[in-house]
Amino acid sequence: MTSKFEKDGHLVFWGDALETLRTEVATDSVDLVFVDPPYNIGKKFADFHDRWPSDEAYAKWAYKWLDECIRVLKRTGTLYVMTSTQTIPYFDIFLRNKLTILSRIVWHYDSSGVQARKYYGSMYEPILHCVKDVAHYTFNADEIKVEAKTGSQRKLIDYRKSTPTQYNTDKVPGNVWYLPRVRYRMDEYEEHPSQKPETLLERIIRASSNEGDIVLDPFAGTFTTAAVAKKLKRQSISIESQENYLKIGLRRVLHMRSYKGEDLLPPEKTYIRKNGNGKRIENEDNGDLFDASSEARLYKNNS
Repeated sequence: MTSKFEKDGHLVFWGDALETLRTEVATDSVDLVFVDPPYNIGKKFADFHDRWPSDEAYAKWAYKWLDECIRVLKRTGTLYVMTSTQTIPYFDIFLRNKLTILSRIVWHYDSSGVQARKYYGSMYEPILHCVKDVAHYTFNADEIKVEAKTGSQRKLIDYRKSTPTQYNTDKVPGNVWYLPRVRYRMDEYEEHPSQKPETLLERIIRASSNEGDIVLDPFAGTFTTAAVAKKLKRQSISIESQENYLKIGLRRVLHMRSYKGEDLLPPEKTYIRKNGNGKRIENEDNGDLFDASSEARLYKNNS
């Protein structure tokens, strides 16, 4: 059973992704699909445990909703899909026979600490960028340009041209994106085990859609896709199976203040540091690990 909420061009469905796609989203109706599904790595999403018996069983499940995402996508539409490094090959082989994969993107991020001791720890997540019609699709290059250090900082000259010219100062990003993950102190933080940052969705939505277009996220989670789509004047369709996360979308996208008698409030944060025994750690003179200046220095050093 699916419940529907709607306001100002933004639809929120509470229900199973596959069932809702099949019954609620029309064929050839969506301009951009962004899919960030469970990864089959054992995380707990409210009442759902992200674990299938095997990678093959997970892939078989995923192929069903991937087919539905392809069905609802317009001929000129674009699909971005993420999953774990272990299972992205299943998605890649499946999709290359149905769409054109334009880019295989690596979203690289900072480490939270020691990742591994006896192998190379994972510090990225793969994203496939696919289109239905390679001759007709949206890609707004000027909307997502980044600094080109060769021209902007190093001021190098291209002597291969008939008239030597300084290299460009900006460029379209390559397929390796360094974008920090969502941290507890960030305003956008929500209580969810795999929240994606607004910067990631902003690049994708700016590049592959236009104002007024419809953006679909069938595994909405913290509803970052819809929130960014709304900020960028797109319409959105979001599907979420867990009621705890549904409430994030109702607050964040539809600006509802209450749901079933419960006030919809952002997460209450505490900045009290404790040690392993639960004892409070007082700030030291050289700065608290969690104060704003320390966090700013951390991101500056990693950029």
